[in-house]
Amino acid sequence: MDALAFLDKSARAKRQPVYVLAGDEDFLKRRCRDAVIALVLKDADPDFAVANYAGDKVDFSTIRNDLDTLPFLSPARVVIVDQADTFVTEHRPQLEKYAQAPSKIGVLVLDVKTFPETTKLAKALPDGAKIACKAPPTYKIADWCASWAQVGHGKRLAGDAAALLVDLVGPQMGLLDQELEKLAVAVGPKPQIEAADVDTFVGRSRAANVFRIVDAIGEGKPAEALGVLSDLFEEGEDPLAVLGPLTAQLRKLATIGRLLGRGESLGPAMDAAKVPTWPQARQSCERQIRHLGRRRLEQIPEWLVEINLGLKGGNPLPPRLQLERLIVRLARPREAEPARGG
Repeated sequence: MDALAFLDKSARAKRQPVYVLAGDEDFLKRRCRDAVIALVLKDADPDFAVANYAGDKVDFSTIRNDLDTLPFLSPARVVIVDQADTFVTEHRPQLEKYAQAPSKIGVLVLDVKTFPETTKLAKALPDGAKIACKAPPTYKIADWCASWAQVGHGKRLAGDAAALLVDLVGPQMGLLDQELEKLAVAVGPKPQIEAADVDTFVGRSRAANVFRIVDAIGEGKPAEALGVLSDLFEEGEDPLAVLGPLTAQLRKLATIGRLLGRGESLGPAMDAAKVPTWPQARQSCERQIRHLGRRRLEQIPEWLVEINLGLKGGNPLPPRLQLERLIVRLARPREAEPARGG
């Protein structure tokens, strides 16, 4: 079941003895956990009835004993196993057996990255127990922002404001929620968040720093671009928050490169990519296009997919190093580019 669909009807759903939260969107996982706890415990105090374990440090017997122990002043117990992929792999036979005869007291929640439907354990669980915690497609994220602004923060979000917010922050739901919370406070009693509010309270500082990075890339100055990135990290900026607006700018350049490859002239290609029309913006964009060259412009979409997956756990390298490698790829002089695939 899709996480958003589960959250929409969780208060009316039938309680399951086992829940699997599968995917890489931590914001949805947190909300689904809270929904499961509310469904199971009702008005009971979760401090007495919820237990959390690290999946790589707990054995099945400990989990089973906890599931069978009635907590103080609560009708049931919720046992959560975090990062449970290893736990599931190592204790699959016990979990399969447990799914057939679960505790009547406890509810088990397994937080995993993947949960293939072809396994015996997956087939033993009903659809309502398997929650896919993945972000909606990028083209639907702005609609989700508008909905969540109202539900989660009590503010309407104008359509153009939602689109601008996603453009600046990226499609990561947790980061978008943080920015929506900040915007809801910033606009005060106003019932609606406008695009101007997003520009003022989210866009200007972050976009300005990203523009500095992209300008340094266009001038072939990797050290300068890395210096701006270092400043952002020292200020506590989240790597995904940097990647969001950087992605938006690089996609514009990739679009221009694709159109130029089809024979379009530079001005109309910039128009199609929605590059601002003032001279400084156009001159900077032209400089970036010339610096990157056709081959790197073609590779940008591939590199963006690679780093987006990497920052979400698909690459063991530290997030800072992943971003630095991308910037060096883009900023080094064209003659220093390796052959494709190098």
